[in-house]
Amino acid sequence: MDVRADWRIEPSFRCRAQRTWPQSSPLAYLGCLVLIIVLLAAQASLAQASQPKAPDYSVGPKWFAGVFSAYKPGQVRPADLTNSKTLSEMIRDGKIQLSLSQLANAVVENNLNLAADRYFNYSAQADLQRARSGQAARGVQPVGAIIPDALFSAAIGAGVGGGGGAFGGLGGVGSISGATRAFSVSPRGSFDPNFTFDFSWDRTASPLNTVVVAGSPVVTTNSAFFSFGWVQSFTTGTSFSLDIANQRQSSTQQSLIYDPDVITRMGVAVVQQLTNGFGLAFNRRFQNVARNNVEFVREWFLRQVNTILAQAETSYWDLVSAQEQIKATQQALQVAQQLYEDNKRQAEIGTLAPLDVVSAQAQVASTQRDLIVAQTNFQQQALTLKTFFGRQITDALADAEIVAADPLPDPQESDIPPLDEAISLAAKNRPEVPQAQASVLNNEVAVKATQKFLKPTFNVFGFFATAGLYGDQMISPASGIPILVKGGAGQELNQLIHVKYPEYAIGFSLTIPIKNRSAQADNARASMQERQSQLSKQRTQNQIGVEVRSASIKLTQAKAEVTAASSAVEFSRQSLDAEQKKRAAGLSTPYNVILAQRNLLDAQLAEVQARATYAKALVEMERSTGVLLEKSHVDAERAILGRVTQ
Repeated sequence: MDVRADWRIEPSFRCRAQRTWPQSSPLAYLGCLVLIIVLLAAQASLAQASQPKAPDYSVGPKWFAGVFSAYKPGQVRPADLTNSKTLSEMIRDGKIQLSLSQLANAVVENNLNLAADRYFNYSAQADLQRARSGQAARGVQPVGAIIPDALFSAAIGAGVGGGGGAFGGLGGVGSISGATRAFSVSPRGSFDPNFTFDFSWDRTASPLNTVVVAGSPVVTTNSAFFSFGWVQSFTTGTSFSLDIANQRQSSTQQSLIYDPDVITRMGVAVVQQLTNGFGLAFNRRFQNVARNNVEFVREWFLRQVNTILAQAETSYWDLVSAQEQIKATQQALQVAQQLYEDNKRQAEIGTLAPLDVVSAQAQVASTQRDLIVAQTNFQQQALTLKTFFGRQITDALADAEIVAADPLPDPQESDIPPLDEAISLAAKNRPEVPQAQASVLNNEVAVKATQKFLKPTFNVFGFFATAGLYGDQMISPASGIPILVKGGAGQELNQLIHVKYPEYAIGFSLTIPIKNRSAQADNARASMQERQSQLSKQRTQNQIGVEVRSASIKLTQAKAEVTAASSAVEFSRQSLDAEQKKRAAGLSTPYNVILAQRNLLDAQLAEVQARATYAKALVEMERSTGVLLEKSHVDAERAILGRVTQ
């Protein structure tokens, strides 16, 4: 049978086939489906590969990915001290064509302060991993992400469980006396299980003052002992322990049943806390706080990005202002130079006094001085701006001339939003608000934890153990010839499995603190800190409102200044043009023309300054309302990662 197929995938993902299979064959549909799934999976993998992946230090090593990875140092990215590839590519022919968007990207990728602060995000993630193991979180102190001290019971630094020592041993198995005992098991272990293994070998020679018990004045004993155990606690307040111990012992004592003897004992204990220490919320208190701190540090970092980006854009507008001042001064210098040349020619033919030539020459020198000052200011502003987006001020970066691509903005009515709308936008976008909320949530967790600490400690426990004993036994029959009967491990295993020598225990432990003043004080203190965090949140919201109002006032004032400065430039230009025409008609003096030139230059410089002030006020408005990153086309997640460009 000749079987052929011609498959074509069309944009609508319909599959057409020219085939000689029977009409009822499902292979065509199956092949088409598999091919579509493969194409979609490839497309998804490519899209995922294009997205930068941030390291997550809140996740520990996997169980089966690498058994020994938990005992090796974690991989932390080395500090990158070189400029990004994007910044290096921006330097062309000794110049950097820099727009606001390019500046924002360069700042996020290369600013040293942000690069250092970015590690606080990873520190918060690592702290969350520590809390998930059952240990107390440490917090990120430099940024204010602290752990409320009310979360700690007893000594500062304690986690959610006690030590991880084993309860096991051999108990009374194999001893001369099998007397009863008082039994108690306490909560212990952490969320990360602990495996313990112990081994020892011992030889002792003990002198005795009687031969009745041992049948010899000196007893020599050889012992080999090993044990292993598993201890773990859970977020429900439950602790679980498993211990297995084994001992082989030989002795010179007389009248022993087995010599040598082998003793094995296995015990299982479960403890449940029912009051103080019960519940998921209580035992996950450090995890909850550490998780809140991850959000706290994230918003703190975004706040740093907003602040530094606003400072960088302010410096950018200072650079643009210096660049415009150079242009205005150069134009003024050309006009002054032209006036000097005209006066010089007229003085040579005797139609103008030499003093007017000197005055024009003085104006040229004064304008040249202004140009040198403007150029120096521009160089200084360029160097300041480079410190915002350069991790390393290389010779190429230091010598490169920055050419600002964005001009000073013209005032727009839409630049000043209604005050209520601006405040509402700031409350929604400013990172300080969720940062303050995370602090409130942490203190709420602390209050709930101290309410648990107020209760008496009431634990119930259950314990079960089984043991086995075997060894070589010397039997003396009636014939008088001792017979050595060899023991075996099967005998002991049979005893363990069939629980021939069991031990059962159940009980409870109740601790009632009289007066309970320590827990009362901790609860009161936690409640006070909660109230303080609520007040701090309100203070933050008020401060945001004040900043928005202040930015709105400054922006409105700057807009009015630009309008006035533009009018002043126009009037000064008209005045200069009138003086030049009057001088050409012999109705004015060169000195009046020089004054008009100076007035025009001063007006132009004032307009540049007013427009720069407006641009910086606009940056402050965007920062105060929390839209600066959006306006700069910077994604928050990419800013946290430190890689804006793909």
